Amino acid sequence: MSNERRGILTGGTWCVDYNRSLSHWPAEDGLAELFEEERHGGGSSCNLALDIRQLDPSIPIETVGLVGNDGDGRYLREAAAKAGIDISQMAVTDAAATHFCNAYVSRTSHRRTHIFHAGTAALLTPDHFDFSATRMRYLHLGLPGVHRILDAPWNDEPNGWVAVLKQARASGLMTNLELASVEKGLMAALVAPCLPHLDFLIVNDLEIGAIAGVDTLHGDATDRDACERAARAVLEKGAMKLVAVHCPSFALVVTRDGERTVLPSVAIPETEIMGANGAGDAFAAGMLYGIHESWSTNESLSLAHACAAVSLRSVSTTGAIVSWRECLDLAQRWGSRPFL
Repeated sequence: MSNERRGILTGGTWCVDYNRSLSHWPAEDGLAELFEEERHGGGSSCNLALDIRQLDPSIPIETVGLVGNDGDGRYLREAAAKAGIDISQMAVTDAAATHFCNAYVSRTSHRRTHIFHAGTAALLTPDHFDFSATRMRYLHLGLPGVHRILDAPWNDEPNGWVAVLKQARASGLMTNLELASVEKGLMAALVAPCLPHLDFLIVNDLEIGAIAGVDTLHGDATDRDACERAARAVLEKGAMKLVAVHCPSFALVVTRDGERTVLPSVAIPETEIMGANGAGDAFAAGMLYGIHESWSTNESLSLAHACAAVSLRSVSTTGAIVSWRECLDLAQRWGSRPFL
């Protein structure tokens, strides 16, 4: 593929996660009850880049981001460089501290709560993205809702995300957008103008419902039919070749040419699970890796499920990911959950 585009450019959120595993939420004076604390890279751009490098180190990865001239910023740049990620467009600024996130993960339910300081994320602009020299095939971009300047109108565009996506496609890249768990109305408003400039959209059950204006959740249960209706509605509003929707029990893909694929998730043993932080990023990494390698939709979705399951073995976002073959081997060993 020497004369073709190959690889993935990740752009947007680079932050430091301070992961805390809890037996229960501590009282005001109970911080000593924290079970553990770890520092790891986090954010959409970081997580997918590191995941892909672990799935297959032969895939070239470049990144665009903004970090502070501080210890956390140096930590992120060093982690990316050590993983073999091109950080020539990871800019450094003295104007703000590096974006960080306190991630609290329950040891019983495995649910997580994020409390973050936007820091440098608030200062990232479309001008930080230079597509003139890249030979990457795909742009993985995120996260709308936590980047003040990118969330706002930019020149004649409704927001900075649209400006970046249009530049990327004009430069020959195919595009994917990752979302954050922000208020539904804000999410829908930010994503709607991006849809005509996307080639792929890989989101969870709550996110697809917010974008489509469809109720996809009933209590703690996900409505599979509602997710499919929402995915088809969003597909029609945009230029995407496919829309993928995932949740803990299943995932589905609908494509522009009418293909529909639904697969149950992997039945990872409860004893293996440490936390769900980063599972969505791992799912997206598996899906995008399969797309990059021209796998079938079924094969790509199977790897996405496998990656998400494997990621659950760590409290960090990327610490448990292994090669794509190992991910599939583990998923085969664990088997699939039954469809309800």
